Amino acid sequence: MLDELLATAAVVGTAGVVYVAAAARVVKQYERGVVLRLGRLRGGIRPPGFTMIIPGVDRLRKVNMQIVTMPVPAQDGITRDNVTVRVDAVIYFKVVDAADAVIQVEDYRFAVSQMAQTSLRSIIGKSDLDDLLSNREKLNQGLELMIDSPAMGWGVQIDRVEIKDVSLPETMKRSMARQAEADRERRARIINADAELQASKKLAEAAGVMSEQPAALQLRLLQTVVAVAAEKNSTLVLPFPVELLRFLERAQTQPGAPTVEQIPARPRPDEHRGDGHRDDEFVLDEPKGDKFRRDEAEDDEFPLDNPGASPLPGPD
Repeated sequence: MLDELLATAAVVGTAGVVYVAAAARVVKQYERGVVLRLGRLRGGIRPPGFTMIIPGVDRLRKVNMQIVTMPVPAQDGITRDNVTVRVDAVIYFKVVDAADAVIQVEDYRFAVSQMAQTSLRSIIGKSDLDDLLSNREKLNQGLELMIDSPAMGWGVQIDRVEIKDVSLPETMKRSMARQAEADRERRARIINADAELQASKKLAEAAGVMSEQPAALQLRLLQTVVAVAAEKNSTLVLPFPVELLRFLERAQTQPGAPTVEQIPARPRPDEHRGDGHRDDEFVLDEPKGDKFRRDEAEDDEFPLDNPGASPLPGPD
């Protein structure tokens, strides 16, 4: 009798151990347990720690509640300004309702991935190339809203979406490089022009100061000569003295000094007037007596071959 009791106790104990081993479950801290009893949700969500289920009747599904980082495959598309681009992204999401993540969707990871790809292609078609390159924050927010709306029904919350890379065709890259180079050249020219304007203003101020102080101009001239001579040149060219130019200018502007317009042009000696006399005979308004005496002296020095001929040609 005693042996039978011991054997029965051993069998019951063994069965109990087997039952506990089959019914015991451990839910980790970052997980939640969803129990389906005979295919129906029963008992709510099991918290982290040790829990028991009915073997053969209950089925425990563990759902990871951590944030999941999922890369979105690169998508080809045409922007609103007809540029072919290839864009990839990354999405961060987590499960906030374990029961919906198990019941409402077969595979919430695959569903989120497909929704992210379609939303990314839609964003590419609605955006310009400049927006994809420079206004990514706004596009990221748009993607997050597009994916988060259906994902909430799956018990999934989209934490954020980031566009990783925008690939352009080689021709577009070269065009953008030329555009950037032209823009940099334009800015450089503007900066140079502004610098020249400021330098010209300073030079004008310096010229005004030097014009009031002639000694400063002479000192500047000597400094320039010293700087040129320090370069070990074999030839040194000195500028024309400014003081001499000013002296000539003052002498020209004095009262009674002849000007260029007042000095008559002297004709060439070999040119003759219409009356047969040379033009150099009529340079000055001489008295008639002196004029005839000078003519007689020239006749004595150069006698005519025919004494009877008249020195003045007759009319034709």
